[in-house]
Amino acid sequence: MDETISLVLFSGTDDKLQSAAVLTAGAAALGRPVKILLQYWALDAFRADRLKADHGLAPEAGTVGKAAMKAAAANGNAHWSDTMRMAKELGEVDIQACSLSMDTLKLKAEDLDSLVDGVEGVAAFYVNAGEGQIVFI
Repeated sequence: MDETISLVLFSGTDDKLQSAAVLTAGAAALGRPVKILLQYWALDAFRADRLKADHGLAPEAGTVGKAAMKAAAANGNAHWSDTMRMAKELGEVDIQACSLSMDTLKLKAEDLDSLVDGVEGVAAFYVNAGEGQIVFI
């Protein structure tokens, strides 16, 4: 099972980033390469100075979702960034910042956390994704 799974992360909310991190870790644990393209608000969440900040939750989470996420963190669930680091240790995980989003947000590569491997455009992302599945979060 070596077909690449590619994730386009657009949302920067903690619940969606946690979901992406779990999907990434699961794929890496199964030996499946993962390619991630960070766009806009997800990219902003990967800034070195904001990685562990509260990025909120998707509106549909509501107060019940907020309470559940808070309880999970209190019970020792890993932060999404720690799960991403673990996934990178488990297998082949490549995280790229979208060059257009970098320009729009006026970011430089050195503004990003070390989880981010580089910067690429959308065309390069599609080429690197190959024939595998692409998931948008």
